[in-house]
Amino acid sequence: MRVPQLYKRPGWQRFFAGTAVGGAISWCIFLYIYGVWQEENTELIQKQQQEIVDLNNEKKIWQDEYKEINRRKIEQLTVQKIYIKITNAEKYKLDSLSVLETEDSVHDDISMMLAKDIDTVYKSKDLIKKIIENKQVKINDKRYKLKVKEMVIYTNLTIQLEIDFE
Repeated sequence: MRVPQLYKRPGWQRFFAGTAVGGAISWCIFLYIYGVWQEENTELIQKQQQEIVDLNNEKKIWQDEYKEINRRKIEQLTVQKIYIKITNAEKYKLDSLSVLETEDSVHDDISMMLAKDIDTVYKSKDLIKKIIENKQVKINDKRYKLKVKEMVIYTNLTIQLEIDFE
């Protein structure tokens, strides 16, 4: 069998030439469109990757800041220090060493309130008052009794005391 000779039929020659040229042109168009799409998608992927990295860094910063704020809030909501002050020591002409020792002994008695949350300390304020007022202090062979004049409960527990003869 023989392949027919197409050079004798110019219509077929034009058809095959047109399909070859059309195939080449369509292949070029396909490569151009595919290349443009690929380039756009590559740029989009790189942009999204950079955005993901930025958002992860921002998220980490927010989380660290949130943890730090929580840590500070927890510290603020607990009793950090206890201050005791006797206000009328001059009335009985007490020396400052005796007053300081008395303040220290009261501080030791209520030191259990350190690092407690403010709500617990507030609920225990009557107990603190009774602990202080039931304490008898002996200074220079005289017995004194303490009375709570003012109590401020916050991150620092501040107590002002008055001293009286028993």
